[in-house]
Amino acid sequence: GCTRDWDGLTCWPRATFGEVVKVPCFLQRNCTQEAYWSEPFPPYTIACGFDEGSSKGPEDQKSYYSAFWRVYTAGYAASVTSLITALIVFAAFRKFHCTRNYIHMHLFVSFILRAIAVFTKDAVLFADETMDHCLMSTVACKAAVAFFQFSILANFFWLLIEGIYLQTLLLLTFVSDKQYVWWFIFTGWGAPTAVMFAWVLTRIHRQNTGCWDDDENGVVLWIIKGPILLTVLINFIIFINVIRILVHKLKSQEGGGSHSSHFVRLAKSTLLLIPLFGVHYIVFAFFPESTGLEARLYIELGLGSFQGFVVALLYCFSNAEVQSELKKQLCKWQYQEYLNFTHKHRTLSRENSPVNYVTQLSLLEKISPKRKTSVYQNSVTSV
Repeated sequence: GCTRDWDGLTCWPRATFGEVVKVPCFLQRNCTQEAYWSEPFPPYTIACGFDEGSSKGPEDQKSYYSAFWRVYTAGYAASVTSLITALIVFAAFRKFHCTRNYIHMHLFVSFILRAIAVFTKDAVLFADETMDHCLMSTVACKAAVAFFQFSILANFFWLLIEGIYLQTLLLLTFVSDKQYVWWFIFTGWGAPTAVMFAWVLTRIHRQNTGCWDDDENGVVLWIIKGPILLTVLINFIIFINVIRILVHKLKSQEGGGSHSSHFVRLAKSTLLLIPLFGVHYIVFAFFPESTGLEARLYIELGLGSFQGFVVALLYCFSNAEVQSELKKQLCKWQYQEYLNFTHKHRTLSRENSPVNYVTQLSLLEKISPKRKTSVYQNSVTSV
């Protein structure tokens, strides 16, 4: 029969003479009587939905993936930079130490972990272009894929926490939100950890193949996909309910003043993120992984890599309170620099003034040994 074959994009498993093997994108190859694999049919460009005007070989598709790699690498780098800056801003100013911003900071961390997981996965799995992925099955590559799945789970769970917190503020106006902080933290990190523990155990005992990045059977796949889809659906319900509550409050003017505007500002950011990060997952959730591969690449890798930047922009940099505090701090630093400059200028002017120079000469003459000797000799002479 035919041995395993890595064509640079897909791992083709072993096959017997005459057997037809099918892989994602509905590609198939035939193991011929001469123990050679036939060419993939239909070609990658047609089966996987790529540009039909390009070459039909895997080498051209690898360059296609390489272009996407540059895009999402730049996107994740921009996201990490902006998220770390936002974390520093929230941590540096005591004014921002509150439950709302603590939740934002945990969401920032989840997106930072996601970017780190993507970079780690690329470094472990795809650093060596000559590597045969059909034979690769190391602890390091499995850990990298598990970490990547955990970071995605954490993203969706912390976005759910954002939605739950917003609804809690609107429904329980007179209850202190500090008592819920630890429950939010426990849910935001504990739930993804529990799901990942179940997924890893299932992978080990039911499908311990490759680097755990291959196509999964139904049970293994839905251990990850099920909780994510559940968080998206719950957030969609919160989305509808929060809009209903806000409309009611604004009509009846129950919130009143700045407190109402505070809710509206927070609602704008959260209500924008829920559909932004959730709709695409619902669209692709019930389809095979090979369906709409090009659209998945654009959305999940291209646009998805900039999600962290959008989160930092909405919750930090476009926040009026943050902008006002940063302006105050900038003015304070400028004023301090002005005072330091003025003090140094006055000191230098005082040291270089003519009056000060004459005073220094007088002091030198008083303590000069020659001056003392001449005075002594004059006194002896007079005697």
